[in-house]
Amino acid sequence: MKNRPTRSAPLANARGSVRTCSAIAVMLALPVFGAGGTPYRVAMPGYRYEFPRDHFNHPGFQTEWWYYTGNVHTAEGRRFGFELTFFRQGVDREERSASVWDVRDVWMAHLALSDIDGQRFLHTERFNRSGAGMAGADETQARVWNGNWQTSWHGDSSQELLAVAEGFSFELSLRSEKPPVIHGTNGVSQKAEGPGRASHYISLTRLATSGVIVLDGRRFAVEGRSWMDHEFFTHQLESNQVGWDWLSLQLDDGSEIMLFRLRRENGSPDPYSAGTYVDPQGRTTHLAANDFSLAPGKKWTHYPIEWSISVPSLGLEAAVTTRLAQQELTATNHSTPAYWEGAIEVTGTKKSRPVRGVGYLEMTGYSGPVQMIP
Repeated sequence: MKNRPTRSAPLANARGSVRTCSAIAVMLALPVFGAGGTPYRVAMPGYRYEFPRDHFNHPGFQTEWWYYTGNVHTAEGRRFGFELTFFRQGVDREERSASVWDVRDVWMAHLALSDIDGQRFLHTERFNRSGAGMAGADETQARVWNGNWQTSWHGDSSQELLAVAEGFSFELSLRSEKPPVIHGTNGVSQKAEGPGRASHYISLTRLATSGVIVLDGRRFAVEGRSWMDHEFFTHQLESNQVGWDWLSLQLDDGSEIMLFRLRRENGSPDPYSAGTYVDPQGRTTHLAANDFSLAPGKKWTHYPIEWSISVPSLGLEAAVTTRLAQQELTATNHSTPAYWEGAIEVTGTKKSRPVRGVGYLEMTGYSGPVQMIP
């Protein structure tokens, strides 16, 4: 859901969808017109999705991102979470010279590793331009990249993630067990009242994952599950939408759930909050704001890292917790807001039967590090 301008106070105008990372908040302040006055497209109902085309770049829209998160573990049970995200922000749609140094788009990427059992959280970020091939998303090359961080596609359902940073790296193979999920209704994920105030939002909700994580020079063979979000849009969030809470849940009965709660200035949920249920066979059900509830726990301040979830139509009552409270991503500069995104666990009941799962939680529009209330 990542349409986020402020994944924090000023973030409130980002992810024309709902998920916009800290440093991208600066990009999201850009106008809806390119430098020469050419307007960007907005997300409208009836969009015809085509794959593999729609897994890659959409330069006609101003903002786009690819979001990979996952929970993996070693054979001995050591647990890790990971995040690799790529952001593109359009700045100029005009046709000018063919110089590779023309700045048409700005690219940002975030990389994070949650060493859950080691109680450590490592993260970094980078900016690039697409000129000279330093960053991009290209169907002919079947990859999305920023420097030596990349995802490369092999056919319709397999990908390789590669990322190298100081102190840690990973190389992971992902295989989709379900077809792409289109969120929302009639091809758009609506975020506010009015035409175009929406995003085109695609997910791969169950990616079987295996590979190697290297941490402090030590190699860990891992396996588990990942999730991929891809959104493209132009409209940003409204001024009275000050943040959001987004969850991806992978349950052990073979189903998945995505939920996002947009928050208004007075703290109430926005009526354009929504979600999607994916059954074990890959069939989807749209969830409107009144189809579910997300209630934050009262044990924590700044970021509520414990949540209660209720989806009556599914008979689902669940609790979300994390084993690593400190999974806040803070930018290296002071002009962009921080946000919390990390690995979570799910326990509860579904139609009166016990259910468990893993997932990721993202929260924006809060301030200060996680603290427990005495």
